[in-house]
Amino acid sequence: MVFKKTFFSAFILFFVLLTNFARADQAELKPFGAGSYQKILASNSHKPFLLIVWSITCSSCLKEMPLISDIHQKNPALTIVMLAADDISEADQIQMILRKNKLSDVENWSYADENTQKLQFEIDPKWYGELPRTYFFDKEHQREGISGVLSEADYGNRITKILKFR
Repeated sequence: MVFKKTFFSAFILFFVLLTNFARADQAELKPFGAGSYQKILASNSHKPFLLIVWSITCSSCLKEMPLISDIHQKNPALTIVMLAADDISEADQIQMILRKNKLSDVENWSYADENTQKLQFEIDPKWYGELPRTYFFDKEHQREGISGVLSEADYGNRITKILKFR
C-alpha cells in the first residue's frame, strides 16, 4: 500500500514537472486592448525598441519570422515587442509560431478586443491595418512605421539609426 502511494505521488510530481517544463517554452501572451499601446511605451521609456505587428494568417509575416529571430539572436539587448493581430483565442497557434522561430522570450501581445480598427488607430491613426507592420522607436520614442516585408539591410539600417541616439 505504501509503495502504491509513493509510486502514485512520484507519478503526479513527474507529470506536474513535465507540464511546467512544456509551458516554460511557451510565450506569455499579454492581451492587447485599449490602453495597451501606452503600457508598451511606458515600459520601454527612454530606450529604443521595435514593435512588430504580425498575424498567423499573414504569409509575408510568417516568411519574415526567421529574419526577426536572427535579429533578436544577434541583438539580445534590443527590445523587440511582437503584437499578433489575431484574437487571443488563437493563443496556441501564435505560441507555436513564436516557439518555432525562437521568439518566445520577447514581449508578446495578442489582440483582445473585437474592435481591431480601434486598436490599430490607438497604435497609429495613419495605419490602415496592412501587415506586417514594423515600428522603429528611438529612445525619445520618435518612430518610423513601415508596412510590408523588410530586408535584412532595411532592418540593419533602421536599427542602427535608432540605436545611434542612445
